[in-house]
Amino acid sequence: MKKGNLIVFDIDDTLTKSENQHQKAYIEAMKSFGITKINQDWKSYKNMTDSYILKRNYETNFNKEFSLSFISEFEEKMTELLLTLSKTQEIQGARVIIDFFMKETDYAICFATGSLLKPALIKLEQADINFAPSLVEASNNLFTREEIVNSAINKARDYFQVQEFKNIISVGDGIWDLRTAKNLGVNFLGIRNKNLSDFEAEGIKSHIEDWTRFDFQKIKTELQII
Repeated sequence: MKKGNLIVFDIDDTLTKSENQHQKAYIEAMKSFGITKINQDWKSYKNMTDSYILKRNYETNFNKEFSLSFISEFEEKMTELLLTLSKTQEIQGARVIIDFFMKETDYAICFATGSLLKPALIKLEQADINFAPSLVEASNNLFTREEIVNSAINKARDYFQVQEFKNIISVGDGIWDLRTAKNLGVNFLGIRNKNLSDFEAEGIKSHIEDWTRFDFQKIKTELQII
């Protein structure tokens, strides 16, 4: 089916139950490089991405400028640690919903994550989520969520050979996902209840508890998509 619209999926705790494993591997990887004073108040960061948070903590601990050249070595260590932890499972219904969009709708899909790339791919693979690696954008070379989502959209344009998508819906579980969607002027669907009060405080239009509660027609109505 020809794709004229787009869904941009966050990964951690949107498609995969991986936030705990991710944070543990991420923090332990920082400690292994001598980054021991770590600000774990994640909502306090200007940009909620692995690369930006690593940059801030690196510069605080070592009092010198961070270089993106460090990302590759750090990513390898984080990936190694992630693979020692419990296997990532899907958020209930995630596998089915990905297949639904690809096979039964005119919505293309792509993935935009604040994670580093290799850990993100492992989480999708472990959860048995159907994906094309070329449709995944991560934070390896980008510090902001807006840059990551924009890059993912461009990857989808190229992959599906669409000049412009008529409607774009970004899906995520974090308040930073909602704010990114607002900043980019795209629709937003919130998932999971852990940040529901934050979502409601910022006027979220559409929200589901998990993918088993997904009603696409209802969501499109709430988002005023014809």
